[in-house]
Amino acid sequence: MRVLFLLLLLANAGFFAWSRYVSPPETAADAAPLARQIEPEKLKIVAPSALPPPAPPKPAAAAPAPPSTPPAPPPAAAAPPVTVSLKCIEWGSFTLADAPRAEKALEPLGLGTRLAQRRTEETAGWWVFIPSQKTRQGALRKAAELKGLGIGEYFIMQEEGPLRWSLSLGVFRTEEAAQARLAALRQQGVRTARVGQRETVVPKVWLQASGADAALERQLADIALQMEGSELRSCP
Repeated sequence: MRVLFLLLLLANAGFFAWSRYVSPPETAADAAPLARQIEPEKLKIVAPSALPPPAPPKPAAAAPAPPSTPPAPPPAAAAPPVTVSLKCIEWGSFTLADAPRAEKALEPLGLGTRLAQRRTEETAGWWVFIPSQKTRQGALRKAAELKGLGIGEYFIMQEEGPLRWSLSLGVFRTEEAAQARLAALRQQGVRTARVGQRETVVPKVWLQASGADAALERQLADIALQMEGSELRSCP
């Protein structure tokens, strides 16, 4: 214990001697700091109220504009509307006896008020006929034969003269129409009919269909084939 005390005493004495005579002196405090200021006369104390307002923040750079879309091409011009040609077509000509049968043939078309009649008087230059049967009884027998073949369009000639008791099967403006009627009769079994010239004025009927388009015209053409010697044409 005594030895420890002596060691502590010697250490304290040594530290005192080192700090007193050996360690460098402490750095002296700066005695004149204001003398070393740079241009102190320019320093001013400014009140907070005299300070300029802070500069507004710079606006953010605008985003680059997207590439412009090319203008849409102008719309194509609309196609002009399709014009449907409508016209008046007449079918004939028919005798007064044949006209009702022709009108009945047109009933499936449902023409209604679009169907009209035009009556004329025509000079028939050709006819289809069965020569005179000499007597009334002979003419009636021949008429019965025609009915048996399904032919109902005929007329017994009763006027005085060489044509009395002949049977007329149709009068026509042209020879071609008369020959077409004769060919149809032959197909039905008529063997004694013939074509001849005969100048006579007869009343005729034309059936007119107004507002007819191409489709209706084709339908009329098909129906006209059922009536030998008839024709289709534009209304006058």
